[in-house]
Amino acid sequence: MTSGSAAPVDLTPTPEANARAADGSGRADPQRVLADRVDQLYSQMPLGMLAHLLIGGIATYELWDERTRDLVLFWWGLVLLVTAARAVLYFGYRASANKTGETEQWMRWLAISALASGVTWGFAGAVFFPSHTDEQQVFLAFLLAGVASAGIPAYAASWPMFAMYAGVIVLPFTYVLANFGNRLFTEIALLVPFFYLINVGIAYRLNRVFLSGYRLRHAYDRLTEDHTRLNKQLEQQIEDLLEARQEVEASGRKLTLFAERAPISVIEMDANSTILEVNPAAENMLGYSTLELIGRSALNTLFPADETTLTPAWWAHFVSHREPVNRLRARCLRRDGLEVDCEFSITPLVNDAGDLVSIIAQCQDITQQLEAERLKKEFTATLSHELRTPLTSIIGSLQLVTSGVVGEVGGEISELATVAERNAQRLLDLINDLLDIDKIESGKFTLAPESIQLSELVQEALILNKSYADRFRVKLEVRGTVPDVRVRVDRKRLMQVMTNLLSNAAKFSPEGSAVEVSTRCTDGIVRVEVSDRGPGIPDEFRARMFTRFAQADSTTTRNKGGTGLGLAISKRLIELMSGHIGFDSRTGGGATFHFELPALTDAISP
Repeated sequence: MTSGSAAPVDLTPTPEANARAADGSGRADPQRVLADRVDQLYSQMPLGMLAHLLIGGIATYELWDERTRDLVLFWWGLVLLVTAARAVLYFGYRASANKTGETEQWMRWLAISALASGVTWGFAGAVFFPSHTDEQQVFLAFLLAGVASAGIPAYAASWPMFAMYAGVIVLPFTYVLANFGNRLFTEIALLVPFFYLINVGIAYRLNRVFLSGYRLRHAYDRLTEDHTRLNKQLEQQIEDLLEARQEVEASGRKLTLFAERAPISVIEMDANSTILEVNPAAENMLGYSTLELIGRSALNTLFPADETTLTPAWWAHFVSHREPVNRLRARCLRRDGLEVDCEFSITPLVNDAGDLVSIIAQCQDITQQLEAERLKKEFTATLSHELRTPLTSIIGSLQLVTSGVVGEVGGEISELATVAERNAQRLLDLINDLLDIDKIESGKFTLAPESIQLSELVQEALILNKSYADRFRVKLEVRGTVPDVRVRVDRKRLMQVMTNLLSNAAKFSPEGSAVEVSTRCTDGIVRVEVSDRGPGIPDEFRARMFTRFAQADSTTTRNKGGTGLGLAISKRLIELMSGHIGFDSRTGGGATFHFELPALTDAISP
């Protein structure tokens, strides 16, 4: 037998891998690069703050004199304030749980801190340079040049930040030099912007180097991630392949074992009906050995010449359409010449390329089943003629006794006669239900459809079932108004459905309650509902509600009567009349059974 094949393993790159591969130009995610730059800049802050305080302290000591003492103290306080603010910013960044999500904001705050730091040194150059001695001026010029140059490594990850930081230091100092009135200072003032631009250029080149490094690192990280992911994917696919191979081997063993041990016959054929393999059950059913059947045509060997179902024409049509066929009945010819009735399920096996690999036919001998059906029909006929007629006579006689037509009888005799009549009627109902369900399932049940007024049938059903409901002290009533609409149905059979629903509702309703009947017409569909306040329908019973002999509570059914066939018959009758039947749980307890039928459109009142 054909055992199947392993499922193909998907080696297609994922969308994430395609996106990474498409980014082969070396460009990294701008947000990630910005985050790296910000992290680099903040990592330089502790050293910068320490240098800021140290150099500021030295400058304060050098520039201190009686004339500018207050101004120096003010400047030193400014240095301390800026350093403290930068420290708060630094520790806030390190403690932040969402650095990546607020990268641009952290960059802006860092730029403000760099600007503030540069302003303190620009203020020192502009204020202290004109008011001090030559030696102090040289010291201050050297100090400002060093502070400005030190910003290159500190802010190399963002050259605009360095340009801003160094600019607020150099430009005020340049202005002071240019307006000092000294030719040498004026010439120096002309050179300072030139050196400033050179430093900005150096910072720009360093910034490019940093960016290249970040991008290379990210590219390497991506390659590492892809490599790791591909390795895991490959490992998983290898495991899947091994599992698939084991499953295929196990499935092959299972299929072989199943075919060998199967109680039904299994025959494998090709498109020309040539037998490829058979199982032991097929050997037993057909009387051939496996070696006798393999290589022979099934159509010519296994079927009689006058077979009308499995013919060469039918086989050619089946092979061309390649659609599975179930419950196909045909006669098979055994090796000893005996014909048996068989039921086939024939399945074509088609591969991914659309080629027909083989055809599997499962065959079961139903000769005994057909004989049992024949005996069942004979038994049904016996019930109809030999049991129903005497039961009708018995019921009639008992009714004469209980009604007093044959004379007065004692109370005990009347009670016994009533019990006998009721049980005889239950037996007759069971026989009639069995006959009805047998006719429906055999396809011999016929309807006599006619156009009837729905309101008249509902009222008649309530009247006919009132006495039955009175036995259980239950009222039957109509809720709302019945729409003026006509339906085309079999009046007798629809009354049978109404009787089944009303009697069931009355039977399981508590004493003193009411069974409500409501009707409505929507979009040409009439819906009739019968609602009760009984115990409801158990969840485990819902799937079997409309099956034969289905009883949710057999104890209650035995006490109150019932065959378990009423709902099954009602479902089939409603479906034969092109309708639908169902049920729902009711709010507050109980159940609502309903059926829907198509209304005659020319008879619906506006």
